[in-house]
Amino acid sequence: MEKTYSVVFYSKSVVDTVKKMKDFLKSKINWYNSCNSEAHITICEFKIDDSQLDSIKQKLIKICDAFTPSQVYLDHFGSYDNVGAFFIAPNEESKNNLKPIMKKIHETLKSLNLKKSDDPHLSIGRRLTPENLKIASQLFTTIDINFLCNEIILREFDPIKKQFFVIDSIAFGNNPEPEFVQGSLF
Repeated sequence: MEKTYSVVFYSKSVVDTVKKMKDFLKSKINWYNSCNSEAHITICEFKIDDSQLDSIKQKLIKICDAFTPSQVYLDHFGSYDNVGAFFIAPNEESKNNLKPIMKKIHETLKSLNLKKSDDPHLSIGRRLTPENLKIASQLFTTIDINFLCNEIILREFDPIKKQFFVIDSIAFGNNPEPEFVQGSLF
């Protein structure tokens, strides 16, 4: 049976902090898209037959072995006004650490019809009206949270609850692949 999955960066310590923020925003503007979703940074989303899941996991395990853990600092807010998204953004160094991991995962799963995220961010709200975006930006002005990014999380979508739930975590192996060097025969 075809199911929807996502690959994300996720930290339980960040989830609790962001849940309080989402609940506070919800108390001001009522229900909104993603008010109940756990905090995460999306890498990609895809639909596959569940029989393909083990093969996908094996590919992810292989590439994650080469990734090195790094501290991610989320230190400012931003928005994508065209889609009504309000989010917490990583600092430049964190963004530069996350982007190559995201790109490598996209390349590894390119045979799937991916919905990709190329800009690491942690959504507070999605599809907010311009008025609600303004309220969010007035409520939240400073942020300083961080987490150790040492794994990716595989999640499955529950069509009844309309939420993703964690099904697996894949740790970074900290075993960078040696660069291939062209040798000479003579």
